[in-house]
Formats: sequence, structure tokens, C-alpha cells
Amino acid sequence: MATLTKEEGGGSVLVHQLSKHKSQRPFRKLKGSVQGVKFHPTKPWFLITTQRNVRIYNLVQQELVKTLQPGVKWISSVDVHPQGDNIIVGSYDKKLSWFDLDLSVKPYRSIRYHKQAIRQVQFSRKFPLFATASDDGSIQIYHGKVYDDLNQNPLIVPLKILRGHEIRSNLGVLDCLFHPIQPWLLSSGADGTIRLWT
Repeated sequence: MATLTKEEGGGSVLVHQLSKHKSQRPFRKLKGSVQGVKFHPTKPWFLITTQRNVRIYNLVQQELVKTLQPGVKWISSVDVHPQGDNIIVGSYDKKLSWFDLDLSVKPYRSIRYHKQAIRQVQFSRKFPLFATASDDGSIQIYHGKVYDDLNQNPLIVPLKILRGHEIRSNLGVLDCLFHPIQPWLLSSGADGTIRLWT
């Protein structure tokens, strides 16, 4: 388990070993404001999101694996595909970046369909879908097919735009989450509602 504190830099990242009742600050030397952290689903990797890049560390070898450079001003959210080789990054400057970790540290594809900041990006754990939630009050659903054949690039197709949250104080949809089993999406908005999309 990992948590963030309010202090600046890598010292704000705490990694907790629940089985040993221990907490560590392994990223003290990291400079810049940490926006978020996430464990990789299939490898012993740990993702640290700063304002402008995503740093991937190997926790076993205790070294930096790579630094993803989405080319945005401010990263808002990150998610890792369940198979582990693809990452999506959302930004406050309305851009979604898809990374294929086997190809490059630069985005495989960048998409800019939202009119306001992207607050959250989320892969479905069961279906070939991903979603973006934005301050423009919409959630955009995409088909995101990842192939086992390394010679075939991921297929990204916009599917549907969901609208239902009201915009309050320039804030729209703050978060979204796919149901682990059903083809459902939950979203929360600045209007104080949580919606279930089926």
C-alpha cells in the first residue's frame, strides 16, 4: 500500500508493508511535486506521477526503469492496462496520452476531445474499455484493444460521450471507476451526485 503526504518531493511518498507493519520513504531524493502513485498490476513496478512526467521504478532492484514524457503542462491522473504494457495519462490541459511501454517513453497516441481539464482516466479490468472524466461535465468511453502480437499496435476507438453531471464552480466530473465484473461505470461530480452508467 502507498500513501502521499503534503510535503514536497519524494519524501511525501510512503510505501507500507502491511505484513511487516513497516513504512518506508524510498523516494526522498525525488524532486518536484508528486501528483499520485500507483502499483503496476503485473510487475514489481511503482509509478510516481509528478507534474510533467511519470517515473516508473522497479521496487525489487530499487532503480528507475523509465520516465514517461507525455508533453503536457500538468498531469492529473494515470492508469495501467490490466495486462501491464500500456498506460494512459490524463492532464489538466485537456489531453489524454496513451503509452505503449514496449515502444517509447513518448506517447503512442495523444487525444484531445475534452473541452476542459481531464480529472480521471480509468481502464476497465474486464472489458477492452477505458474512460476519461472531465470538468466539461462529460465522460468519454473508448474501446481500447491491446493485442498479444507485439507487431500490432493498440486499437483506440471513441465509443460514447456520457453527460449527466452539472458543472459547479467550473468543476464537472471529478472521478470515474469501472465495476470489476459488470459493464458498468460509476462517476462522481462536483454537483454532489454519484451516477451509475449501464
